[in-house]
Amino acid sequence: MAKKRANIKDIFAANLRENRRKKGLTQEKLAEMADISLRYLAMLELGKSFPSGEMLEKLSKALDIQTYQLFNPTSTPEGAVSHLEQAIVANIKKELEQLRRDIIQEIKNGA
Repeated sequence: MAKKRANIKDIFAANLRENRRKKGLTQEKLAEMADISLRYLAMLELGKSFPSGEMLEKLSKALDIQTYQLFNPTSTPEGAVSHLEQAIVANIKKELEQLRRDIIQEIKNGA
């Protein structure tokens, strides 16, 4: 069964939550620091809402991070695993292709 790829809202929500936790902030404290409502922050962390550009700036400033860090798929454990899986599959494909070429070369050489 194929895995569902995370969409941008899911990635953002997970990264927002993870960055908040890394800073040791409660939702209440981050909402206060970013000058937004607690309800809105909760909706963002659940992936039920998506922020405007201005809101992204407020959140990244409150978290003391670069805005892009809220969208980096490898910032979450799930994203890191997905990135690792993709790298492993790409490496296996590369190795198999090299093995195929080596076998063809041996056949041509009359091995």
